[in-house]
Amino acid sequence: MSSTSLRSQQWFGRTGKDGFIYRAWMKNQGIPDEEFRGKPVIGICNTWSELTPCNAHFRELAESVKRGVIEAGGFPVEFPVMSLGETLIKPTAMLYRNLASMDVEESIRANPIDGVVLLCGCDKTTPSLVMGACSVDIPTIVVSGGPMLTGKYEGRDISTSDVWRFNDAVRSGDMSQEQLTVAEACMCRSRGHCAVMGTASTMACMVESLGLSLPSNAAIPAADSRRKVLAQYSGKRIVDMVREDLRLSAILTREAFENAIRVNAAIGGSTNFVIHLLAIAGRMGVALELDDFHVNSAGIPLLANLQPSGKYFMEDFFYAGGLPVVMRALGDRLHGNCLTVNGRTVRENHADAVTWNADVIRGIELPFKTETGLAVVRGNLCTDGAVLKPSAASPHLMKHTGRAVVFHDIEDYHARVDDPALDIDENSIMVLRNVGPVGYPGMPEVGNMAIPRKLLEKGVTDMVRISDGRMSGTGFGTVVLHLSPEGAVGGTIALVRDGDLISLDVEGRSLQLLVDEAELAARRSAWKPSHPVAQRGYVQVYQQHVQQAHLGADMDFLRGGSGSDVMRDSH
Repeated sequence: MSSTSLRSQQWFGRTGKDGFIYRAWMKNQGIPDEEFRGKPVIGICNTWSELTPCNAHFRELAESVKRGVIEAGGFPVEFPVMSLGETLIKPTAMLYRNLASMDVEESIRANPIDGVVLLCGCDKTTPSLVMGACSVDIPTIVVSGGPMLTGKYEGRDISTSDVWRFNDAVRSGDMSQEQLTVAEACMCRSRGHCAVMGTASTMACMVESLGLSLPSNAAIPAADSRRKVLAQYSGKRIVDMVREDLRLSAILTREAFENAIRVNAAIGGSTNFVIHLLAIAGRMGVALELDDFHVNSAGIPLLANLQPSGKYFMEDFFYAGGLPVVMRALGDRLHGNCLTVNGRTVRENHADAVTWNADVIRGIELPFKTETGLAVVRGNLCTDGAVLKPSAASPHLMKHTGRAVVFHDIEDYHARVDDPALDIDENSIMVLRNVGPVGYPGMPEVGNMAIPRKLLEKGVTDMVRISDGRMSGTGFGTVVLHLSPEGAVGGTIALVRDGDLISLDVEGRSLQLLVDEAELAARRSAWKPSHPVAQRGYVQVYQQHVQQAHLGADMDFLRGGSGSDVMRDSH
């Protein structure tokens, strides 16, 4: 791409009043004219925020990207967008994923940017940035923030998945509040996002397997100096991508999405992967459906021994060789000719990858588990589908029939789950509704409901749990999620009553409410929605336009893209 055809020159290359305004106000930062006229202008889209602790080191990471951009002959400009901190934001970061994607899309399109580096880490920052960039489709590369170092508590390794175990231990009386406070100080001992294969690390693996980042991006710990090196290399590479006019649309093909699904199965990635990949595909115009996740996950065993599906942590994963090793192990199960951001193919990128610890990453012939990392089930309880993570579930519950214990919403659950009078046993199936995209609103991570205290005290550690919400990628258990349609829009989950029998058959891909159709029809005719309805602002727009989980929970008016052309000229 010549300097005259750079997108940024529609601003900086002009003569007369318009060019004067664009250049003069850049010069007030002490920038010489030649820095932004004739060079590729690279935007660094930064989700740094002190309210997003996972991304709090991104100012420093951005400096490494800038060094690479300058080294390659480009001009870096850093800009902020809405940052979604999973640990602090209420009612749920997922409510604002689509809003942040709009911020990213319009910030890129509206400004004199030829290429963009996306700095993302915490769960929703990755999909929101990628979704927004896809709708513009200029040269783009992703730099993840990296996982934190493994926590250390009482001589053992801990991380986010242990939060659920600690919580149950406190509720059952096996752990004191004082011990919990000590563990709290031991877990998050460095910069970075969750140290297990939770949603943040799953998203980092997603972008690498899609070809949107340099190899090894997914697993380098945030505190490791090699994270900065990768950021600098990414800054160098985006300048060449602009010169090559290598856009997202050339990388994000149908085959690239299939690769990501297969890799996700092999690493035991978060169920949130499904909803985010569907949304990204919708922005790119790639036909991807829920059943594609089952088809492409089938027969892919678990190759990464990482919590919550296994034993180890992301730090161990990196030292063992990281995602390139997994992708090489998958061999012909991946589309090896898919193009990636470095200009090489998937096969070329991973040809020399070596496993350094076979207890962390194994080959396809001797996997840790044969269960696929993701299963899609359907039935009258979820006519548009639901998802389950078999690698983190209990084998004895994969085919199970039990009576429903229904919680109408999250407040009802919190009020009754530990009531000694609650009519529930270990064979029951817990059902939580009105926590979907519309019903909550925002689809929070509450699907992995805590086991009732009276059952914990009996030694029960898992039960079948069903909801129209999501669960944290750090969570585990036999949890069926994303039931679609959700209860708030009249899905069958809204009609379930205490005592109804529910049958789950993961191998048979079935989830059935064992109530005859005549009774269900009578219940449906009497049903009325009872979820909160926003009266103003973004949340009102969200509830009116958000799609169901099986479509990625994006806004209906955001699917597809508007490209990089600016519609009007203000001067």
